[in-house]
Amino acid sequence: MKSRFYEIWVIFRDGRQAKPASVVVNYAKTLVQSAVMWTVFLGIIPFLGLQIESWLQTPRFYFPDVAAIAIFIFGATVAFLSQYVIVTRGEGTPLPIDSTRKFVVAGPYRYIRNPMAAGSLLQGYAIGLYFGSPLLLFYVYTGTLMWNYGARPWEEKDLEAKFGEEFLRYKRKVRCWIPSIRPFKS
Repeated sequence: MKSRFYEIWVIFRDGRQAKPASVVVNYAKTLVQSAVMWTVFLGIIPFLGLQIESWLQTPRFYFPDVAAIAIFIFGATVAFLSQYVIVTRGEGTPLPIDSTRKFVVAGPYRYIRNPMAAGSLLQGYAIGLYFGSPLLLFYVYTGTLMWNYGARPWEEKDLEAKFGEEFLRYKRKVRCWIPSIRPFKS
């Protein structure tokens, strides 16, 4: 008999398509996910990093507050717009265990392959810049590497399995990290 842990691991490993649900239900699940992610990755961990820097008396650097705030707002806008597009067009959520039923190439996805990750990482970099924190910038850079070399290959394998040539064509035309000037046309 397989354990409950194994069953949960398989869902995370293989992903799972969302069951039919209303846009309101899917967006509510997405907002809960966002709240948890923001709390942990843009709140608690940066707070702890700043505490460590204070304890170590790490020197801070200067970066204009208004520029850091603008970067944060831009990243948040891209991330939330991406979530909205996933939920309204994809019939699911951004969560791998509740993923879209349809392949989505609309909104920011026409310009960059994973705008949600890019927007969220921009928010992290903005926090590091706002506080002039080398440790927070290193934390976000490490997160960028982990996403690029850990999560992205797994996510793209899942998308290829679900959407086949449609995803592969998109992947060949739309870059992962650098937005295109011209939108992708399906």
